Amino acid sequence: MKKRSFLRILLLVAFASLTAMAQNSTFGNFDGDDEDTARDFVAPKVFQAAGPTIASIQSTVDEYRAALGQPNNGNATTQAGGRREINWDGGGANTTTPPVTPFDVFLNTRGSRFTTPGIGLTQAPASGGPQGGLAALFNNPSYATIFRTFSPVRLFVPVGSNVTEGQFFVPGSNGSVPARVSGFGAVFTDVDQPDGSGPGTKNGNRHASTRVEYFNAEGKLIYSSFVPAAPGDGNLSFFGIVFEDARIARVRITTGNVALGPDDNRKQDVVAMDDFIYGEPQPLQ
Repeated sequence: MKKRSFLRILLLVAFASLTAMAQNSTFGNFDGDDEDTARDFVAPKVFQAAGPTIASIQSTVDEYRAALGQPNNGNATTQAGGRREINWDGGGANTTTPPVTPFDVFLNTRGSRFTTPGIGLTQAPASGGPQGGLAALFNNPSYATIFRTFSPVRLFVPVGSNVTEGQFFVPGSNGSVPARVSGFGAVFTDVDQPDGSGPGTKNGNRHASTRVEYFNAEGKLIYSSFVPAAPGDGNLSFFGIVFEDARIARVRITTGNVALGPDDNRKQDVVAMDDFIYGEPQPLQ
């Protein structure tokens, strides 16, 4: 009887561990015809941090940059290695851009296109500037205090939705040559909801609000995870992954459990984005 009880305890512990792992991160389902089969799939390196200040996540962001590789290629044409970054700041601009989709500001220069099922995507400060920033755009003065930038002075948000999708192209091709990247990471502000498996049906703990999903060129999910929470107004979070090779063709980012507009409270977690950092886009073979 004692032996059976001991074995039963071991089985329960193993089941609990597997359940927790499944709630936190998701790997795609792979077909034998796809390059990312279960047999040859290698899990990416994961970088994540959260806290009340820029310093709370700075070292992790720097480690992530190093993992993607040097240099930051800026607006250069296609390169063999390195990375691309978007900080939405336009050299210190404090204007609020009209919401548009697709958002192609960096399509040719940095090889990325962003879309949303909502009205559009905008670059804006939390408040201030000639148009009043997010606080004025959404007619919610509280946004002036609940959002903080990682790199001053603007943030990036979808309007009319909490979903942003990104696709990658060879820089300099103006979107004519699809590409893949080895990694993608982003900074978030005001992720209040606790860790879990993220929003959506059959995804486990629905208390988590913010999630990043990664897809290959065939549109198959290859990795998915929640963004770590940092409860409290203006706090910052970072999440990013790096694969051994360029296999990410598209990302889907779910920010918060509701589109921007309402107040941030225990039931409604509104979230904005800051810096995007990703590997140098490589053309599809």
